[in-house]
Amino acid sequence: MEIAPVETAARPVVGYAKDYPAGLLAEAHAHPKAQVIYAVSGVMQVETQEASYTIPPSTALFMPSDMVHSIYMDGPVAMRCLFMRDGVATRMQNTCKVISVTPLLRELIVAACLEPLDWDLKGRGHYITSLALDEIDRSDVLALSLPLPSDVRLRRVIDAIRQMPSSQRSLGEWADIAGASERTLARLFRKDTGLTFRQWRQHARMTAAMCALSVGESLTAAANLAGFQSQPAFGAAFRKIFGITPGQVKAMGGGGLNNGL
Repeated sequence: MEIAPVETAARPVVGYAKDYPAGLLAEAHAHPKAQVIYAVSGVMQVETQEASYTIPPSTALFMPSDMVHSIYMDGPVAMRCLFMRDGVATRMQNTCKVISVTPLLRELIVAACLEPLDWDLKGRGHYITSLALDEIDRSDVLALSLPLPSDVRLRRVIDAIRQMPSSQRSLGEWADIAGASERTLARLFRKDTGLTFRQWRQHARMTAAMCALSVGESLTAAANLAGFQSQPAFGAAFRKIFGITPGQVKAMGGGGLNNGL
């Protein structure tokens, strides 16, 4: 397999670069090493059994070893990943985390992907990967995970909301689509996701807005997608969830990289 040399590389951190066409689905799989899943362009939708993660170019996903996941390429994706031995990213521990990607970390990931798998232990590869690990440990952790339910009725609703995050349908209207009462659906939201319907929908909307900003959409379009008429109100709500402003996300996503593409 193409990925096998990366998974068995002796170095503590190695890079992996691959470009994917729009719409490609990497079906459920796992790797024996932990990963930082990143794309210098394009947006990925990563799903585990418990949650969904939208990963635009301003963020990356730390994934522990042996975790089953799938990846959908929402448009053409230039993936640049780091595969690492368990424990080298000390702050990440053993849970999925979405992290912010600084311009420095972006460049380091790309540079690591240009190094051979057996990079010199005293050379450039050592310094690049060491600094990358330090940047990863310093990165902000972002609330970009959406809990996924197991109940099939609730899953119908959640899948539809993810397709139409700006929909104004009430919980009662979604209950009709799900084939369950409004009261049952409200209970399922709290039980299966730990969030109320309104909380889950708002988070889905904000995640979609972040994705849109990262691929160049305007602040107005992102605010509308999140269900806001007012940009200041959108900005305040966005910052409360993610700890950064919509403008900062747009700036991080718009720079792009030439190295390694």
